[in-house]
Amino acid sequence: MERQLIDYLTKHLPSSDDLLVGIGDDAAILDWRTRDDLVVTSDMITDQIDFILADADPKLIGRKALAVNLSDLAAMAAQPVGVIVSLLLPSTHSKFSSIDPYELALQLYQGILPLAQQYDVVIAGGDTNCWNGPLAINITAFGAMQGNIPWLRCNAQAGDHLLVTGTLGGSILKKHFEFTPRVNEALSLRQQFNISTAMDISDGLSLDLSRICRASKVGVELLVDQIPISVDAQQLSLQDKDQLSPLEHALQDGEDFELLLAASPTEATRIIESNNLSCPITHIGYFTKELGLYSIDTESQRSKLVPQGFVHQ
Repeated sequence: MERQLIDYLTKHLPSSDDLLVGIGDDAAILDWRTRDDLVVTSDMITDQIDFILADADPKLIGRKALAVNLSDLAAMAAQPVGVIVSLLLPSTHSKFSSIDPYELALQLYQGILPLAQQYDVVIAGGDTNCWNGPLAINITAFGAMQGNIPWLRCNAQAGDHLLVTGTLGGSILKKHFEFTPRVNEALSLRQQFNISTAMDISDGLSLDLSRICRASKVGVELLVDQIPISVDAQQLSLQDKDQLSPLEHALQDGEDFELLLAASPTEATRIIESNNLSCPITHIGYFTKELGLYSIDTESQRSKLVPQGFVHQ
């Protein structure tokens, strides 16, 4: 099967000057001579945790596997360059899939390839294997850092404003498969403004925000009435057995893959007023010297906020 897949990819992958040696050899060689520092990220998604194969389109699963890695590069304001794709496919004897492994691999790549082409990313290689367990996809992505100072989680300062792209909550309805990694927005922000800190929201707004605070040794006051709540969060609230409000979904639902940003008050104002991004960007809080997460409601009442979201085992 692996030989068949290599033949398929050799025919369907576009050529690239970045790839000196690609699929079919023992390792790939990327041309890095004219690039800034190398940024590397790796993310794995698996059946029964990040998706249910029996209920999902494999093309969307493949797309998601690449998109989550592109989102990590966006959080570092890195220009995506290449990826390594490894597939662990359920065998024909596995209880986890009735799809022929080779056909499943093709469908996964039919989701990966268009997104790779959209962001000018070369698929440099990878590995494919079968087993009796569930589908797992691991992608390692390589990006070029833009400039000399990387976007990191640890540089938020007391007094910085907290910004977020897009809208939040309810991703389980469709966004976790169809989200747009904020690569172009990050690169545009990087070129025009001074961002103190950045992170993508993968496990929930409040939980990921607590990680920025811990890394930067600051606290935050979250303006809950300013949080951009998605239509899907409102819809999910109406059908939610746990009776969570749209705001609670926006605070704790995972896999929004929007960007959290910290910037000085002056820069934050410039960003908001520029209005030249392809997605909305909203001011939702302030970083503080006092540690901890606090919510500020419409009546300016301040309450302790407990971080909630998806916790990896």
